[in-house]
This record gives sequence, C-alpha cells and structure tokens, in this order.
Amino acid sequence: MSVRRLTCTLVGLVCAVAAGLSALPAAGAANPAWNGRYQIITYASDKMGTSIAAAQAEPDFSAVYTLATDCSAGLCVATVVDGPAPTNPTIPQPVRYTWDGARWQYAYNWQWECFRGDGVPSEYAPARSRVFYAPDIDGTLFGTWRTEILAGACRGTVVMPVGARPV
Repeated sequence: MSVRRLTCTLVGLVCAVAAGLSALPAAGAANPAWNGRYQIITYASDKMGTSIAAAQAEPDFSAVYTLATDCSAGLCVATVVDGPAPTNPTIPQPVRYTWDGARWQYAYNWQWECFRGDGVPSEYAPARSRVFYAPDIDGTLFGTWRTEILAGACRGTVVMPVGARPV
C-alpha cells in the first residue's frame, strides 16, 4: 500500500468524522446550531501517538461538508447531510455530532486499515475513535481526533488536530 492509499484511507475516516460540522454555536449555548457548509481539515502532518501509524508520514487533507442541527429532542445533534463518502466502509454513516455544552463530539467503532509497507497486504483491526470540535469566536471550530487501534501491527493510539471553517 502506498502513502497515497494510506492517505485516502485516513481521508475517508477523517472526512466521515469531520463531516458533521456546520454553523457555530456560541460557547455554552443552550441550543447551539451547526448548520451550513464547512471545510473540514485534518492536520495529519501533525499526528502523534503510540501506534506505528502515527509515525507514518502523511499530508494534511480536507473536504467540504454540509451540516444540519436538530435540537427538537432536547439534545442538539448536528448531522452531516452532504459531502464526500468515507473511503473506509466501516465508518458509521451518517456522522452525527452531539453538543455537550461546550463542543461537538462524535464517537464510533470501526475497522482501522493498517498500512504495513508497499507490497504487504493491509491489516484491518478493530478501533474506536472520538472527535471533538469546539467553537471559536471567529466562527471556526478546532479540536482533536483520537483513535485507539485495539489489535494488530498498528495497535496503539493516533491523535490528530482537526479544524473546520465556514465556506
């Protein structure tokens, strides 16, 4: 698997994770809204962690997603309603971020595709991820995407900064 393939795999994951961003709530807002089109950015070049995947070089990547918020059930949920599909089919769809009073968050279980070198078959391993996006006063969001790979050659953690800006 090439670096390009690894990037596409991670792009699909992060895009799926990040896809749920939209209009910014004010910090501490009772009924926040995250609506509209956002460019979601994953700073893969700044990743860190204990997994061998964290040490593999990768460029930053982004995509544009549309989100819509619904607070009618007493819990505010921002759902990704448009944007590129993830390249990894094990990422739950649609992505739905919930508001915890200070930030949007999404947690999910999936299968990590572990790149083990050119010419070596990828290994899929169970993983759990959690991504957070906190609103900033300028209308952007920033946060962290943390994945724990539970088995296999890539076992360990991968942590990357993420961001979103209105487009």
